Amino acid sequence: MGEHHHHHHHSHSTNKKVLFISFLIITGFMIVEAIGGVLTNSLALLSDAGHMLSDAVSLGIALMAIVFAQKVANASKTFGYKRIEILAATLNGLTLIIIALFIFYEAIGRFMNPPAVASTGMLVISSIGLAVNILVAWIMMRGADTKENLNMRGAYLHVISDMIGSIGAIVAALLILFFDWGWADPLASVFVAALVLRSGYHLTKASLHILMEGTPQDITVDEIIETIEKYEEVKALHDLHIWTITSGLNALSCHVVVNDDLTIKESEQLLEKIEHDLLHQNIHHVTIQVETTTHQHDHSVYCTAKQDSSHQHHHHH
Repeated sequence: MGEHHHHHHHSHSTNKKVLFISFLIITGFMIVEAIGGVLTNSLALLSDAGHMLSDAVSLGIALMAIVFAQKVANASKTFGYKRIEILAATLNGLTLIIIALFIFYEAIGRFMNPPAVASTGMLVISSIGLAVNILVAWIMMRGADTKENLNMRGAYLHVISDMIGSIGAIVAALLILFFDWGWADPLASVFVAALVLRSGYHLTKASLHILMEGTPQDITVDEIIETIEKYEEVKALHDLHIWTITSGLNALSCHVVVNDDLTIKESEQLLEKIEHDLLHQNIHHVTIQVETTTHQHDHSVYCTAKQDSSHQHHHHH
């Protein structure tokens, strides 16, 4: 457990540093790109700047989330503020979806009536944009936990789709410059919007799954049951719950029915073995209630709503 906390804390401090550097670079260029989009009259540049604005906001939220998540647990928040990271990822995903829909709406009007675009300026700004995005993506790849941490992955996805958006704007600028194809600008913006929509959808889906206390994606329930039931002292298992508190921190609670003749010391040794096995299966916070066959409740492996409500009903009485 200590080793995991150390790793968790270390990855958080490196994530914080990477996010801060990325935030400064992205925000600075976003302002440049927005001004450039207005001056060159390019929707592709403006949509990319809009995407960069969402990048800057997402990086800012992600940064705040990490700071909040490090606040210690207290009587009113027994898990601390770790969930803020997931709320940030949800907000992030929804922002992306809204921006994408707005770009689609704007592009329709431009397809009907393509306005004049200053393609040389558009080409220069989008090329710088590409360089900036490559730099930020490289910083994130090297220094941050973009695989495990949903919050960091959200911020990283923003930057990657932004990079592809810059490539779209470059291609559009070249087409307008050499062939005078005015429709290339709204086409590039639609391309950016599709990418933004895709990453927004996946991010929102993953974070809502966590908020709904869904089983972590990297965990197979059957394997977990097998791990606990492989010990001959374990007779049955019920009321199993597996969920994610925040990225990289999975929790489990269940009731385990053991032999009546098991001593307290033997029960403790059994729990230690189970906890050790579960840690290797990416479950870091384990709560197991041990009960004997004489005190066993008649429950299924999963606690169903019907049983829960009857419990509450009896308790209420």
